[in-house]
Amino acid sequence: MANAVPRGRFVWHELLTTDPSAVAPFYEKVIGWKVTSWEHDPSYRIFNWHGMPMAGLMALPEEARQMGAPPHWLSYVGVPDVDATVRQATGQGARTYAEPMDIPNVGRIAVLADPQGATFAVYRPSMPSSDSDDMAAGDFSWHELMTDDWQTAWDFYRGLFGWEFDSEFDMGPEMGTYWMFKRAGGSRPLGGMFNKPPEVPVANWVPYIHVGSADRVTDLVRLNHGVVMNGPMEVPGGDRISQLMDPLGAAFAVHSLAPKAAAKPKAKAAAPKTPAKKPAAKKPAAKKAAKKKPARKPAKKAAKGKPVKKAAKGRPAKKGPAKKRR
Repeated sequence: MANAVPRGRFVWHELLTTDPSAVAPFYEKVIGWKVTSWEHDPSYRIFNWHGMPMAGLMALPEEARQMGAPPHWLSYVGVPDVDATVRQATGQGARTYAEPMDIPNVGRIAVLADPQGATFAVYRPSMPSSDSDDMAAGDFSWHELMTDDWQTAWDFYRGLFGWEFDSEFDMGPEMGTYWMFKRAGGSRPLGGMFNKPPEVPVANWVPYIHVGSADRVTDLVRLNHGVVMNGPMEVPGGDRISQLMDPLGAAFAVHSLAPKAAAKPKAKAAAPKTPAKKPAAKKPAAKKAAKKKPARKPAKKAAKGKPVKKAAKGRPAKKGPAKKRR
């Protein structure tokens, strides 16, 4: 069933980087995506999986570079009213990096940083989008937030997106609690959050890509000049994950299902719409790829729509993709 406002679901992802042309081949070889130019603006590119748009690719805006922002992935969350969401977020201490704006043929978007500095975007699609939480190969299946105080972050995001508690996992005295959430009435967890270790400089969101084999992708990352920050490793339930970094410094992670649960490679949750182009969203000062292991098995996948903008970082744990690092 389609819904024009999939509140609280991760609906689009975007890579903002210093050299889109140089990094595009990396993702084609490592993930298997194909890169094409967006018909409405060739400077904005689309990562496709078997013909379905999965994410956007654009140059890191000059304002973001001047602020010290490194290449990064940005995750978009669906909301029914972008302007109202921005007002609510800023009223609770969030910062606006890109004011609400309309993207022709796509929808309305805005880019924010939560009160602890983690960047994310909100998006209201102009066309109907799937309301399913099912996971599909080639898409994003988990989202992990590493922050200074996960309980404070949880209060912020729960109020903003209506997220609900799914489950939690005790990672031990050093790592503490790994808290997993789902959409209101959702069928599965969409991600997790926990307190980042001292070595991680800033709070950040990291998206996980659902692949056929996390181990194989990890090997391909090494062969194609990327960085393996952690993994591959098994998480509770038998799934496998790895936290990685592309050659230009953008952090991301991958997760594959346990053999018996492996999903059919092609299908995608819903036909997204043509992503948007580049509004120059600003980005908070430097945010490096975190290194931590999520504490459990990756969750399934979050559906999408698609917009354009800034990137962020983070990563999953426990049920959905998760595992913590030390």
